[in-house]
Order: sequence, then structure tokens, then C-alpha cells
Amino acid sequence: MTSTLPPLVQAFSGAIGSASANLLTYPLDLVTTRVQLDPPQNVTKQRGIPRALEILQQIIRRHGISALYRGLWTDTGATFLSNFLYFYFYSFLRSLSTRRFVALRPAGKSGGMPPHKPTMLEELLLGFIAGVASRAVSTPLNIITLRLQVEGATYNHNGDKEGYGVETSKNGGMVAAVKHIYNDSGLAGFWRGFETTMLLSLNPSITLACFQLFRRFLAFFRSSSGRNPILAIKEAADKGSPGAEADPSPIEAFFGAAISNSIAVTILYPILLAKTRLQASSTSSLQDVIIDAYNGQDAFSVMRRKLQADRNVKPGPRGLYQGLEVQILKGFLSQGVTFLVKGRIEQMIVNAYLRRKHRPA
Repeated sequence: MTSTLPPLVQAFSGAIGSASANLLTYPLDLVTTRVQLDPPQNVTKQRGIPRALEILQQIIRRHGISALYRGLWTDTGATFLSNFLYFYFYSFLRSLSTRRFVALRPAGKSGGMPPHKPTMLEELLLGFIAGVASRAVSTPLNIITLRLQVEGATYNHNGDKEGYGVETSKNGGMVAAVKHIYNDSGLAGFWRGFETTMLLSLNPSITLACFQLFRRFLAFFRSSSGRNPILAIKEAADKGSPGAEADPSPIEAFFGAAISNSIAVTILYPILLAKTRLQASSTSSLQDVIIDAYNGQDAFSVMRRKLQADRNVKPGPRGLYQGLEVQILKGFLSQGVTFLVKGRIEQMIVNAYLRRKHRPA
């Protein structure tokens, strides 16, 4: 992230980048949701990418290609709004921190102090605060999208279709999904699972913290001038300075962001899986959802009675990572595209400003 640019510029570029990534990877997002809601008897037959491909084929065969984009515009709107607010809050708080208006640690003696470089822990804290604030606004749209993604999916107990042995409500569009959520749980239903969502605010926080660390390593490698970069890092650490942050090239931004997101997803995946199941089911407790995933039970409490014959299917800790491979693939592509597009937009804005500044009067 180019922290020297105004927060509004970073928010706009980040929102455009994330919306572009969502448009490109949405079918994968829908398939990821279906994999996370898969019943245990299907998981024991196929898992990971092969299972995702099977679900993809089933959706196209049964409902057509258009079904892969059910809920696309709602989800893209939620993504744009959430990321706009996230990048704005994060860059605003980070700019205050670098200028020492927000003292996350003692500043020491005043007078002629260089800009403060937030530590890894401070990056996580700033990202978490920004994530909670942005998700509080975008969660209702995420709930509506999830409802649209699971609509019309036939889930058969014999395991040869898309899931659970019942058919969810017919596809009635966004208005019908809103009415269904409100009739089930009232206004509170639009923030169902928000406690879990708050914990998942650490996901973009860890992603950005790792990306900032990547930029610092990149700066060390560029400035080492033939020296051992490890020694250069050690020297900077001995001086107490986190180091400069390089502006990555498009390819570097893509892979840096993609790898950073993969790290964050792997760490937080059991909570991410629980959030999806909690928002899609009538289970009221995060603890119940996690226990169900551990025991290999499905996401819908009303359907658990239909799976008595499968009580012996208990994957244990492996059940907490059901669909991890697909989620990492989606996040790898999505975050890579987001930061690539974001960086290019920021560069275009900087170049336009410089051209205007140096234009002859």
C-alpha cells in the first residue's frame, strides 16, 4: 500500500481493485461456499480442488452457466463498500500513526523526529480496527449474498448431487432473500454471525501486515547493493528501524499480496468456515458450528437428523479445514488482482498529478 497517498485515493483504488477481483473470481467464490457447506459423506469421497470441480460441473449441468453468477452484483457491491471503508480507515489510521498523532507506543524525546514506521503488531491492530468498522457496514450485504449463493441448490442424502437431501428456497432474487432473512430473524438476521466476522477482521489485517513486511524485505533486497540482505536486515534491526517500504512492481504486488493472503487464510480458516456455516444455518452458537465441523456434521441443524446414518463420519481436526485448498486458491487470485489493480490506479493518479504539476504555465 502506498501510504503516502491520501486515504481517499487509497480507498478508491482499493475498492476498484477488490471489485475487479470479485468480478473475475466470483464463480470460484460461489463454489467455495458450496464446498464449505458440503455434508460429510461427500467430503469423504472427494475433497479440495477435485470436489470443487465436481460441484462446478453440477451447477452448470443443472442450472446453466448463469447460476455461477447468482448474487454477483450484491456481492460486488458489498466488496466495493467493505474495501472502500477498510482501505480508508486503515490508511487514515496509519497516516496518523506515522505522523505520531496516534501514539501506539512511547514516542521518546520530541523534536525533529523521523516519521514513525508501525511495527508488525501495530499493523495488525490498525488493520483489525479498520476491518471491524468496515464489516459492520457491509455484513448485511454479505448475508444476502450468501442466501443467494445457496438458493436453488439441491442437496441429496445419497451424496451424488450438490449436498444435503433437501432443496433450498427457489431463486427469488435479492428482494425475496431480504424478506426471507427478515422473516426468519428480524433485523438482527442481517448481522448474523457478526461476532465471528469481527474475529475475521484479522484476515485483511494479517494480509496487510504481511504485505507491508514483504515491501520492507523488497526494499532491503533492492538497496543491499551486493551485500547480504540478511545482514542488512540485522543492521536495521540493531538500529531499531523497521526500514523503508518499496513500491512493488505489478508482478511483485500480485504475488506479495497473494502469498500474504494465503498465510492469513491458513491461520484463520476454521473461523472463516464457521462464519459461513453460522450465517447459512439456524445454529445460534459459534461453538456449536465449530464442534459440528469437527464431528463432520453439516451446516444446517434441521438436516442433522437426516444424517444419523453418517454419525460415524468424524474427520476431527481435518473437518475444521474443509475447503481450505479452494479458499486459498480464491484468495490467491483475488488478493493478487486487488493489489495489482490498486497499485496501477495509484500510479496512474501519481503520474497524472506529476504531469499536471510540471505542465508549462
